[in-house]
Amino acid sequence: MPGGGFYVAIPARAASSRLPGKALADLGGKPMLQWVYEKACAAGARAVIIATDDVAIAAAARRFGATARLTSTTHVSGTDRIGELAAMEGWADEEIVVNVQGDEPLIPPVNIVQVAQLLATHPQAALATLSTPVTSQQEFLDPNAVKVVTDGGGRALYFSRAPIPVQRDGVAGGFAGARRHVGLYAYRVAALRRLTALAPSPLERAEKLEQLRALEHGLIIQVAEACAPPGPDVNTAEDLRRVAALIG
Repeated sequence: MPGGGFYVAIPARAASSRLPGKALADLGGKPMLQWVYEKACAAGARAVIIATDDVAIAAAARRFGATARLTSTTHVSGTDRIGELAAMEGWADEEIVVNVQGDEPLIPPVNIVQVAQLLATHPQAALATLSTPVTSQQEFLDPNAVKVVTDGGGRALYFSRAPIPVQRDGVAGGFAGARRHVGLYAYRVAALRRLTALAPSPLERAEKLEQLRALEHGLIIQVAEACAPPGPDVNTAEDLRRVAALIG
C-alpha cells in the first residue's frame, strides 16, 4: 500500500435521530466511540483519527488517548467529513484511508485490513467495500439492511435499501444469492477529494446512501466478501443493549 500502510478515519457526529449522543453512550464502562477506536487501532493503520463536529466528542476522544479533529457541522455524510480531514492532514492523492463508522463497536480489525488491501490490489478502483450473504427473507426486505449487486469482477453495480436482486417469478426463498453491504469503505484520497467536491446526487438523496454518488459519477467500487462476520452496529437503544450483552 502507498507509504507502507493506510489511514483510518472515524467520523463521529453529535446528532443522531434514533439515539441521541450515541457516540459517547456508555458501553461496558467506556464510551462506544472508544470501542471503535480500539478496534481500529488493532488493525495496524499508520494513524487512526476521529473526525467530529462536536467539542464534547473531541474532548472525550482525547481523554481516552485518541487523536481528534474538529470538522464542519454542515457535512451531509461521513465521506464529506473525511474529505475535510484528508485536506487538514495533507494526505497525498495516492494514499488509502479507511472509513470506520463510529457506531461499529464490534468491527473486526481484520475487515479493516481487508478493505484497505482490496483497494490496494485493484488499482482501477476508486473505493473498496465489503459484503456478506443475506441470510433471511426478513433481512432481505429490511430497508436498514442495504443490499449490493456486483458484476462478475466484483465491481458494484448498485446499492439499495430495496430487496435486490428481486426474483421476478416470486421463487420461495427469493433472497438466495443476495448480498448485504457492510458499511466499511476504503478510498483513494484522490477519489475522496473528487467525491467531496460533488453535490449529493439524485440516487444518493433518494436512497440516503452516500456510495451512490460515486457510482453516479462513474467511479469504480470494488466489493469482496468480508473475511470475518461484522458485529452489529448501534442505531437505537435496543441495539446498544444487544451489543452490551455481547460484550458481557
